[in-house]
Order: sequence, then structure tokens, then C-alpha cells
Amino acid sequence: MELIDTHVHLDLDAFDPDRPAVLDRARAAGVQEMVLPGVTRARWPDLDALSRHYAGLHVAYGLHPIFLQDHADADLDALEDWLDAHPETVAIGEIGLDGYRLDRDWDRQWRFYTRQLAIARERELPVIIHSRRALDEVLKGLRQHQGVTGILHAFIGSPQQARQAVDLGCCLGIGGPVTYERAKKLHRVVREAPLEALVVETDAPDQPLAGHQGERNEPGRVREVNTAMATLRDIAPQDMAIITTQNARRILRLPNGTPQ
Repeated sequence: MELIDTHVHLDLDAFDPDRPAVLDRARAAGVQEMVLPGVTRARWPDLDALSRHYAGLHVAYGLHPIFLQDHADADLDALEDWLDAHPETVAIGEIGLDGYRLDRDWDRQWRFYTRQLAIARERELPVIIHSRRALDEVLKGLRQHQGVTGILHAFIGSPQQARQAVDLGCCLGIGGPVTYERAKKLHRVVREAPLEALVVETDAPDQPLAGHQGERNEPGRVREVNTAMATLRDIAPQDMAIITTQNARRILRLPNGTPQ
């Protein structure tokens, strides 16, 4: 079984003690490739170094809305310069909007989000989008930047919002929450969405799966996510793995074949 974890923060300090072992466990679970999104300008060099050191790691670079206080306006220009120097980049991300925090600077979030969408459109790159309590606004931004596609990471919206995202050419990133019995709305999304719109992810070290509450999440557990989705669609896990891997390759324009 071949799987692609389309969203894992392998560069974070949580993996410093045993990163090689984490990767070994992921490979043993069939996760041959992973996509590592950037969150701040300061972390881009770490992502670049990881992707050069370990096979099968694809990197996206972006400015995450949760870390808005860490971003300078000049970082948007720096992103363009970084992309010029790193043509292997597979996406711009993690970008988006976050409506959870009460101290959010909504105007500045919107400016960073839409500028990064514009950069993606100019460079014909997909995007990896974070959306928390802001999905309608995220979709509005995509409508304003026609032609930009990508992955709506950690999708937990309604079936109606899922259809809108798919109509805009996006895939839905499904992770640990789908393994919880109480996630009825997400289960409905997975059952009803076109199979060609589904990709799997972990968001490790965050979003632990059911049965692993309180533990650090790992990319190898994307196999359990895949199995949960297969059960919801009443298909074999191997078939679901083939579908989501093909979808990830298509939306992120990844080359075919397992890296050595």
C-alpha cells in the first residue's frame, strides 16, 4: 500500500528527538512521500534542509495565519524571492485564515492570504490552505483568484461547503478527526464528496487520531485515516490508498513513482 501524507510538520521541535525513527515507522506503514508546509519565513531553511536530507519529502512554503505576529510585510516579497531560488517547491502554504482567536487582525490576515493566492496564480502553483472558523471567507478568496487550486487542509466544513470547494478545483484534506465516532458531519462529507477530491493527511504532530488522544501524532498514522475513509465509502483500504495517492499527485503535480 502506497500513501502520501499531504500535510505533516516534520520540521517542528516535537520531532527532534527521533525524526529518523518517525520516518522509518512511516515508511513501514506505506507512507513513502510526505508534504511539509511552511508556517513562517524563519522555518523555510529547515524545511529545505529536511527535503534534501531525506527522500520522499516535498516542501511547500508559506506564511500561516496563526503566526501572523511573526510575519513582517517584507516576508511576502521574501516568499517570491525564495520561490525563485527553490523551483522544486510543490505548493504555497500553509496559507489561509483563522477566525478562532479573539485578537485576530482580520484585515492583515486577509491581505497576507490574498497576496499569497496572487503569488500562487502568477506562478501556477497549488496552495495548501488553513481554515478555522473562516471557510466561507477562504472560499471567497479562491473565487477572487480563479485558477488557483489546492488542498483545503483539515477540512471540517459542511457538505455544501465541500461541494463549493470541489467546484473551485480543490481537494479536501482529511485527517485524524475522521477517525472519531462523533465526527458525523465530516463522515457525511467523506461519504458524499467525489472520490477524486479526497486526500489524506495527519497534520502531525497535531490532531491525534481516536485511540491516540494526548499522544504526538505521526505521519505513519495516515494509514489509519485511509482505513477510516475506506470504511465510510465501503471500499477496500488498498483501493482508497490508490485513489488518494493519485489525487495527491494530480493536485500537487507530484511525479509518479516511489522515491528511492
